[in-house]
Amino acid sequence: MVGRTRSSWGWGFEDAAFTAEQALEAAPGLPALLGIEAAAIEEPVPLEAAALPRPRVAPPGGALAAICSQEHRERATHAYGKSYLDTVRGFRGVYEHVPDLVARPRDEKGVEALLEWAVGANVAVIPYGGGTSVVGGVEPRIPARFDGALSLDLSALDTLLELDEVSRAARIGAGAAGPRVEELLGAHGLTMRFFPQSFELSTLGGWIATRAGGHFATKLTHVDDLVESVRAITPSGEWESRRLPGSGAGPSPDRMLLGSEGALGVITSAWVRVQPRPEHRASRAVRFETFARGAEAVRALSQSGLDPSNCRLVDELEALQTGAGDGTFALLVLGFESTDHAVDEDLAQGLRICREHGGAWDEPTGDGGSVGAWREAFIRMPYLRDLLLRLGILSDTFETAVTWDRFPEFHRTVTGAVREALGEPCRVTCRFTHVYPDGPAPYITVIAPARRGDEIAQWHEMKQAAGDAIIAGGGTITHHHAVGRDHRPWYDTQRPDAFAAALRGAKAAVDPAGVMNPGVLVD
Repeated sequence: MVGRTRSSWGWGFEDAAFTAEQALEAAPGLPALLGIEAAAIEEPVPLEAAALPRPRVAPPGGALAAICSQEHRERATHAYGKSYLDTVRGFRGVYEHVPDLVARPRDEKGVEALLEWAVGANVAVIPYGGGTSVVGGVEPRIPARFDGALSLDLSALDTLLELDEVSRAARIGAGAAGPRVEELLGAHGLTMRFFPQSFELSTLGGWIATRAGGHFATKLTHVDDLVESVRAITPSGEWESRRLPGSGAGPSPDRMLLGSEGALGVITSAWVRVQPRPEHRASRAVRFETFARGAEAVRALSQSGLDPSNCRLVDELEALQTGAGDGTFALLVLGFESTDHAVDEDLAQGLRICREHGGAWDEPTGDGGSVGAWREAFIRMPYLRDLLLRLGILSDTFETAVTWDRFPEFHRTVTGAVREALGEPCRVTCRFTHVYPDGPAPYITVIAPARRGDEIAQWHEMKQAAGDAIIAGGGTITHHHAVGRDHRPWYDTQRPDAFAAALRGAKAAVDPAGVMNPGVLVD
């Protein structure tokens, strides 16, 4: 990633984004595929033309001055994450909440000094990893009582600090992005085996702070399963859990930092479980007449004890939109892998289960087929969202989890609520990202004509309808994308009041001045 420039408004890197020429080429064909008419192609407002609020505070002096910046691009690119809401505002050059300064500490001493300065200066601190939040987690939308906001960029904390090859664990700096984590471990023939869709940009610290989910569908699905110990710096001091394979000694310190979203402190490093790179893999793309039949097969697979590494089911429409199908069948990407033994028999058993539920498949041809098409579309999807924005099309996703007994009705009511909120034409698709013996994690994609100039209000209407339906149907407001500021109303409903009080008490203990990412998780 060295030398590459991040997009100032959209996803990823400028050299990987769809060009204006590609947008013109896609203008008639892509909307036709989606069943939605495209509007005229729109260009983003240049970053240099966007007006930012003037900084409210001066940067700290002394040694800290060298790691702080109030430069226009730095402040603007740290103002938002990468949600649809963020992308629309960046695309149109609208910046209401902007950090007053951006700091890149090079070590923990720098983190400690910055927190001390922020408390004294009454400045809110927003920890910033890869900036891939899709829930308002890094936006400095803070209470008026603060005199300013600091975006604390942890990208310099990206080294391999310790390696325990006997226990298969490594301590890595929290600022290491996915490719950096794999580079560091790959030099020793190891992998963390954690690949979220945001892999190229998101960081180890961000994964832990948001309880992120990786690519794999069963067993070790969340970063929770891979964390052995976490170290953080809080305004009240250090927080580090003991390295243990497991413990029954009361509530776990690292479990509390998992999902803390920067509200309790700044995660600086973590011990994570690693393994040799898997050498044995086998997969198939399995077709089902309907998404409902596929869901029954996935439930049987999740309860079989086979633990497939990939068990992703996409409905008929999403299979069509990603080029993995023709719209007449739902598609299950079923895969197995192992570090030390062949998995062909596991795949064969999984396919037998699929056949019992009406599944059919073709033998591999060597070109990747439907599996390859789905994988490529999965990686490019965030870039496609930005292209659709330029064509006047709203494209967004949200995810949840629900028990199997509730899923059929849940799927109907949630997708129905979204369609009603957006009106026609509108396309709502569903896939399973992760599956458990007791329920799936449905991931819903929404595509509709955007109300140009009014996209933000349109998005809020859709989000309100989706969030209300999810909670009413017994689901969770987030499965692996965190709470942030955007999910707070439904998170407050989902959690018990007594737990909310306990969380406020924990925050008051480690962050008495309340400077750590205010507005996230608790007030």
